[in-house]
Amino acid sequence: MADLGTAELASVLVVDDDENQRWMVQKYLQKHGFDVDVAKDGLDMRHCMAGKVFDIVLLDVTLPGEDGFSLARHLRERYQLGIIMLTASGDLLDRVLGLEIGADDYITKPFEPRELLARVKSVLRRTGKSNPVRDDQQQEKNENLVAFGSFTLDLELQELRDDMGKAVSITSMEFDLLRAFAENPGRVLTRDNLLSIAHKRDSDPFDRSVDIRIARVRRKIEVDHSKPQIIKTVRGAGYIFVSKSSEL
Repeated sequence: MADLGTAELASVLVVDDDENQRWMVQKYLQKHGFDVDVAKDGLDMRHCMAGKVFDIVLLDVTLPGEDGFSLARHLRERYQLGIIMLTASGDLLDRVLGLEIGADDYITKPFEPRELLARVKSVLRRTGKSNPVRDDQQQEKNENLVAFGSFTLDLELQELRDDMGKAVSITSMEFDLLRAFAENPGRVLTRDNLLSIAHKRDSDPFDRSVDIRIARVRRKIEVDHSKPQIIKTVRGAGYIFVSKSSEL
């Protein structure tokens, strides 16, 4: 693992014979604070494992020579780490086989990088590993997290979570609305502002879609949605997000 004084980055080994895929996954995970190595096949993987301790292995099923299932069995018998299988097949039998061998999770190509990141973090949590990040990355991460009362909006992952870290279901338009408030704390936003910022639409005097979505969002984040304290109504003007730093 990388030497960062008292903290170490969670280490990931990406095993995939697709060079572009390896590069994409490596760069994306490095950006999010992981120490990432790559291997193109089983022989390459074994060489990497001999010289370094990894917390998690992202393992392609279809590899030249020894396939991913065989390599997953090899890893599970010898190492204490997380294993996520990567495959272009959505076949249920493949998924079941991978999990029976001892894989912790399974993701089908093509996948969204954000989905892969979420699965990597989930496996690390389940295996008792953590992912410390560098100071500059921690600052960037913190800037992407906005508190709405006891809830947290992750601007990067486009997720809303409660105080226990559980994801709260929101629509893409509700996320856009929350993001508009997150980027303008303490500022009164008119319906016209919100239609333009969040919905990319021009104003319409009869359009009440903003009010409907704000009502839905309030039911999710306010202690008492009938007496909102986080997203307040400014009579005759619009709405205002009262964050901790801009509390009135």
